[in-house]
Amino acid sequence: MPVFICPNCRTRSVDLDGTEGFSRQVPQCRSCGFGFLFQLLEDYYPAPSTGFVVCDRDARVLAVGRGVFELTGYREADLIGRDVASAFALSDTAPLELVREWGVRRLGEQLELRTRAGLTKPVVVDLFPAYDDDGGLLVALTSR
Repeated sequence: MPVFICPNCRTRSVDLDGTEGFSRQVPQCRSCGFGFLFQLLEDYYPAPSTGFVVCDRDARVLAVGRGVFELTGYREADLIGRDVASAFALSDTAPLELVREWGVRRLGEQLELRTRAGLTKPVVVDLFPAYDDDGGLLVALTSR
């Protein structure tokens, strides 16, 4: 059964009734109404302070969930349309490229990002490929 996670409120759901997988409409979160649900192959339990970033197939930011502003100082409007690696000045882009090229998830990548204030912050990055026709990427950022 497909497992979905809301990048905004972190609510996980299982597609028991088939409405998420077969609807022509983009599924939205049943808890908070956020316009994106991200499908995972397996369930994932993020830390309470994890912030999610939803990207398109070219790793450009499409949406930002709660927790990203608190972690980085960037608001959604600052990030939309920007390349996720350059927007956060990630210390290593190889994990992103691996996920995009091979369609595999990477968990526990210990990287650094640059906040809006210019500070370097150590983070744990979990990366999930999108399993739909559009491609894409879910980036989970957690302070370490």
